[in-house]
Amino acid sequence: MSETTVIPVTGTDGMKDYAVRVGRGILSTLGELLPPRAEKVLIVHAPALGARAEALREQLAADGTRQVMLAEIPDAEGAKRVEVAAFLWQILGQTDFTRSDAIVGLGGGATTDLAGFVAATWLRGIALVQVPTTVLAMVDAAVGGKTGINTAEGKNLVGAFWAPRAVLCDLELLDTLPRNEILAGYAEVVKAGFIAEPEILDIVEADPQRATDPTTPEFRRTVELAIAMKARVVGEDFTEQGLREILNYGHTLGHAIEHAERYRWRHGAAISIGMVFAAELSRLTRHLSDEAVDRHRRILDSLDLPTTYPAGRWPTLLATMRRDKKARGALMRFIVLDDIARPTTLQGPDESLLFSAYQEIAS
Repeated sequence: MSETTVIPVTGTDGMKDYAVRVGRGILSTLGELLPPRAEKVLIVHAPALGARAEALREQLAADGTRQVMLAEIPDAEGAKRVEVAAFLWQILGQTDFTRSDAIVGLGGGATTDLAGFVAATWLRGIALVQVPTTVLAMVDAAVGGKTGINTAEGKNLVGAFWAPRAVLCDLELLDTLPRNEILAGYAEVVKAGFIAEPEILDIVEADPQRATDPTTPEFRRTVELAIAMKARVVGEDFTEQGLREILNYGHTLGHAIEHAERYRWRHGAAISIGMVFAAELSRLTRHLSDEAVDRHRRILDSLDLPTTYPAGRWPTLLATMRRDKKARGALMRFIVLDDIARPTTLQGPDESLLFSAYQEIAS
């Protein structure tokens, strides 16, 4: 077991304080993070993690003080449906889960989003420990306490703010992930670089291969920087009343692309395109330098992430963005940059500006 980095998330807006633990080989400490009085634990996991979930079940139940159950859910965005949430509520009801019991979310961002939503809504809130198993979940989905499911009208439109009791990021869980899965998740690490932590960008530019290899110190450094950035922002603005909105950099268009692709795309791939669009919009509205915009493309290209989208899809994307939860009334809102690490909000831009920015990423 490697040394564990503990990143505190100190809350406002009524959020309970918790910590994100990062290390290698630290999954064995999960039991220490559960509520002492928890007699029942439900491990929510994706199909590919069945063996890992069973090993965790045996680990947590070994001392005989807990009843530990498993619930397999569909993979990826297929998990984030109300029917799947209802399936988990049924399990909790049939096994008499109380407010003293706990849910463990074991998986990627969709799994942790769903597990968090179910924990937030069962008995108006029970304990939750997130064990993210992808880069995306470690630096984004599992950390901030935003939980949710999708509807036919869009992504994450139904949800709740619910802080986990703890987040356990065992980097060894990433060692067997396909390379394209790591790169897609790494888009959120790069996002942290653009909005707040330029050191991440420097590390990627120095050696993209080492920066994205889960076994290297460079990878761990960039992931910890991204988590610490999100921890600071979430601690200051848990319910997204102001500062937290900067985390949506690239997400307004990115979510529209995911919706257009019926969630078959990896989140990071869509957000990569969204960040280049946001940079182009920043150039048009905030005078972001050509070099800063070009830096977006260079870095994302070096990670084999997409930076363009078909020209003819604009009307569909615009309609979806109008419905996005980041709109306020009829006004669309975008996070843009005055410079690298200087994000700000652009509200209600003229649609001709949006179209012009889209033309710069259209293929």
